[in-house]
Amino acid sequence: MKRTKHTFVGTATQLGLLAWALVGATHATASEPGWIGGLSLGQTRTTIDDARIVRDLSAQGLTAGPLANNDRDRGFKLFGGYRFDQYFSVEGGYFDLGEFGFNTTTNPAGTLSGNIRLKGLNLDAVGTLPITDKWSVFGRVGAAHTRASDRFVGSGAVVVLNPNPRARDTLLKVGFGMEYAVSADWSVRAEVERYRVNDAVGHKGHVDLASVGLVYRFGGSTPRTAARK
Repeated sequence: MKRTKHTFVGTATQLGLLAWALVGATHATASEPGWIGGLSLGQTRTTIDDARIVRDLSAQGLTAGPLANNDRDRGFKLFGGYRFDQYFSVEGGYFDLGEFGFNTTTNPAGTLSGNIRLKGLNLDAVGTLPITDKWSVFGRVGAAHTRASDRFVGSGAVVVLNPNPRARDTLLKVGFGMEYAVSADWSVRAEVERYRVNDAVGHKGHVDLASVGLVYRFGGSTPRTAARK
């Protein structure tokens, strides 16, 4: 009986050590540095400065009628980066925030419409807080180099002096979100970001992007090789 007890205790101890080793190995793999890449799709939204449009028309001796705004569109981003550990990473990529616009009538009789397209490159520092072995939350802060392409069309009493202004500017962007690890290679994230932008006619505003994306970790499922003594 003592031998049986000794064998049982020894086996239990070995299993316990094995389980501990597996947990340690999983944790170590999850915290290993590595490259990532991904794609996110979602909806963008901005705030169109109606008051400024009315003031600009008034400066030309025109009275603006009701403004019809298109302040939502679809956006996406392609990104890549490097995870230094489970808490900190750097991400950069290309984004397209979509197109926004407005149109109005004037007195004396005329019309004015305007559209803006926003896209560019970004570089972010990302801080991550693991909640479980699958779930984590993260926040980001970085810079977005955005190209704004405007188009204005006037008719009747409305005269447009510069129908196609362009601007490039590097401004702040911030965001936060959650990520779920589907496997060692793949994870799904949902996040909200705010991009500060220049509208190419002297006004700085912002565009919000709410998106869902897939993240791939290169080499995420590669087992660690035990060091030889």
